[in-house]
Amino acid sequence: MTSRMYRIAASGFAALALGLSAIALAVPARAQYAQKIANDLTLCSGAGPAVRINVSGIKSSTGEVRVHLYRATRADWLERDRWMYRVETLAQKGDMTFCMPVPRAGSYAIAIRHDANANNETDLFVDGGGMSNNPSINVLNLGRPSHTRTAFEVSEGVTTVAIRMRYL
Repeated sequence: MTSRMYRIAASGFAALALGLSAIALAVPARAQYAQKIANDLTLCSGAGPAVRINVSGIKSSTGEVRVHLYRATRADWLERDRWMYRVETLAQKGDMTFCMPVPRAGSYAIAIRHDANANNETDLFVDGGGMSNNPSINVLNLGRPSHTRTAFEVSEGVTTVAIRMRYL
């Protein structure tokens, strides 16, 4: 092989390596969304950062409760598959506690849904819901208060939020 051929081969390998590194960098950015995790309360007994979510007013012990963590941005809040983490567990009537780790201190928002009949659909007169900061939900905002109304700050430690479930 001539030196020119080595240089061409080397530049081809460099281009391939650059392309692969761009793909590798894109994977973590994409992997930051839609991760299902367990409700591990021990994560809220350590240094954090994490959010302890105290949920009150769960109507029944039927179905599932789903807790979603979002970045408190217009681009992410309540958008399909733009949640960061989701905890799913069997519903318990009354109060439940969840722990949601966060990647770093910052502004986040929580949305909770009680799928009371576990059919994976939103049934307005059966299912319940709640959001961080307990915003009012009415016909005018169709259950979608803005990210600024539901946002809260998480420090390096464990932040506690209280969410009251609502049912029609």
